[in-house]
Amino acid sequence: MSTLKTTVLGIEFENPFLLASAPPTASVESIDKAFEMGWGGAVLKTITPDNLEMIEASPRYATIKEKGKVICFQNIELLSHETVKYWIDGIKYLKKKHPSKVIIASIMAPVEREQWQNLVKALNNTPIDAYELNFSCPHGMPERNIGMAIGTSAEISILITSWVKSVATKPVFVKLTPNVTNITWIANAVARAGADGLAAINTIQSFMGINLDTLDPVLNIDGNSTYGGLSGEAVRPIGFKCVAQLRQNSDLPILGMGGISNWEDAAQYIALGADAVQICTEVMINGYGIINGLKSGLLNYLESKGLNDISELKNIAIPKITSHEKLNKKSHLYPSIDEGKCIKCGKCVKICSESEYHALDLDNECINLNKKNCKGCSLCSHICPKEAIKMIC
Repeated sequence: MSTLKTTVLGIEFENPFLLASAPPTASVESIDKAFEMGWGGAVLKTITPDNLEMIEASPRYATIKEKGKVICFQNIELLSHETVKYWIDGIKYLKKKHPSKVIIASIMAPVEREQWQNLVKALNNTPIDAYELNFSCPHGMPERNIGMAIGTSAEISILITSWVKSVATKPVFVKLTPNVTNITWIANAVARAGADGLAAINTIQSFMGINLDTLDPVLNIDGNSTYGGLSGEAVRPIGFKCVAQLRQNSDLPILGMGGISNWEDAAQYIALGADAVQICTEVMINGYGIINGLKSGLLNYLESKGLNDISELKNIAIPKITSHEKLNKKSHLYPSIDEGKCIKCGKCVKICSESEYHALDLDNECINLNKKNCKGCSLCSHICPKEAIKMIC
């Protein structure tokens, strides 16, 4: 029988699904409910020193939908509004009621040794399982020289990680920003400073757009807007890339996240090197109840593959990711058209002729391939409205 149980840095997870540090973990009551519903753990909404003021804008969310489904989610929400004492009491309550659940404290403070260390020392007296250093919030906080402003600087990341590690009594994960040229540079820096694990990715700095009727920003706060953090399905390929790059360059445990909406997404993160996963946006869209499908889907998948647990899935895809230079350039695939599906719309012909190769033509209601001109790019198979084209040898 397969199991979803796993162990990371000596921390036992009843399943690898954690709520990410975000609105769904903003209150003890909410986390309590999520635990009752079966989540394996939660990363608390980022705790800050009590003197770090949090004043929100309204509204602070915007979305892009496709056929009614949210594919892009942007937010400019800040960090926890609760006091440090609120979280100390809340952590003790949650751990007493749910001893098997993993609780990770996300923390952030100004770039001052005393503020970071005082926050850690206060939380050391709680039964948390680990810390997550938020070096990556892309909105609001960078204007105060924290958040993403920390995570884009190797020097500051090293400094703060070393401050925290010198006083922390629990493992320390560092949450990394994708808003850098190479995420492994920062990962290597915090590893040198003693980080026990990595978390990736935080949201991607973005701007949601302009309403062309009003000429106001889509995320409209009294006629103005700002850059915010993009999440949701659209960022998943970037999350995949970052986690894979981290795994190729580090043996540290990784908490993977970014665009997870179902168990298949989670399984891919694990195959790319994640030890466990965090989810936020899909919960904000569809609620805590998604955990049932996440757990049953992943468990059924493991059993179908004959895998005992997720450790046997972890990293399995990494050897298949290489440089462009090392890819096989000798093989060549050609489009094969399923005449039963093809509606002779001619789109593949048009796009092929307008995108370089002129390898297809429509003659007497028949799609013809000129193999001499075809370079095997596969564009035609992706734009066919009936999925009638497959690439074969």
